[in-house]
Amino acid sequence: MQRWRGLEAVPTGWGRSIVTVGVFDGVHRGHQKLISRTVERGRARGLPSVLVTFDPHPAEIIRPGRHPARLTSLRRRAELVAEQGIDAFCVLPFTPELQHMAANAFAYEVLVDRLHAAEVVVGRNFTFGHKAAGNVGLLTELGGRFGFGVEGLDLMTDDGVTVSSTYIRSCIDAGDVAAAAAALGRPHRVEGVVVHGDHRGRDLGFPTANIATAAWTALPADGVYAGHFVIGERRLPSAISVGTNPTFSGRERTVEVYVLDVDEDFYGFDVGVDVEHWLRGQERYDDIDPLLAQIRADVDRTRALLGP
Repeated sequence: MQRWRGLEAVPTGWGRSIVTVGVFDGVHRGHQKLISRTVERGRARGLPSVLVTFDPHPAEIIRPGRHPARLTSLRRRAELVAEQGIDAFCVLPFTPELQHMAANAFAYEVLVDRLHAAEVVVGRNFTFGHKAAGNVGLLTELGGRFGFGVEGLDLMTDDGVTVSSTYIRSCIDAGDVAAAAAALGRPHRVEGVVVHGDHRGRDLGFPTANIATAAWTALPADGVYAGHFVIGERRLPSAISVGTNPTFSGRERTVEVYVLDVDEDFYGFDVGVDVEHWLRGQERYDDIDPLLAQIRADVDRTRALLGP
């Protein structure tokens, strides 16, 4: 898959293509439906498929400080899109200039002048241009003027619930990682770098990898979970704690991972944490012994859920 940042990175002489446009945060099952259709149309017409996304999330520019938590990093988004078979991943920096671009100008400059769209595949709720003035109806009208077809796909629903990034964020925020996984089509992954912590886990006999996450990462509700620690191609069964370590009067939310049956130095590595099963909420203990007993129980349950 080719990766471009900015329209100026589109290769000179780029021909016609099938294009889908959106933020695609999470690359959830609804997004996958759009991507699959884009790839399908490209292959049917012998044309490359292009996914256009934005960085940062438009809401970070439009509503700074009030924008939604991020489900996937840009790197993870690219990995997931590549797995779907897209030929080119085009990232548009969401600048104030892009924010104020009129809908018809966006259609011409992005879809026509640079990507030479033959078809554009979007969701029926797609909006574009300054103040989201453009919709599928206007895009279809502009397609007739500029020479590209438009397909607006219905949103995906499960039992009457629309599969959306907003819905998934609400599930994660509530600690319902099973519902989030059902909508995503895979477990929710928290990404970050392993850093030094207080080393209390090692002192207790359960050394943990402390994950420093990027600002605005979507973290599950405080609690203990079972899942996998992902480093390179390895997925290692793990017990995961998200919260403030109330027993030790912690204040900052942290993500700590105890990797079962592995004692390695992970410091400095970029890793992922797939959060798969809710075990319990965070609790405060007045003594170390009951805390240790609970940790052992958490590890035993993690092992039972995930296997060796």
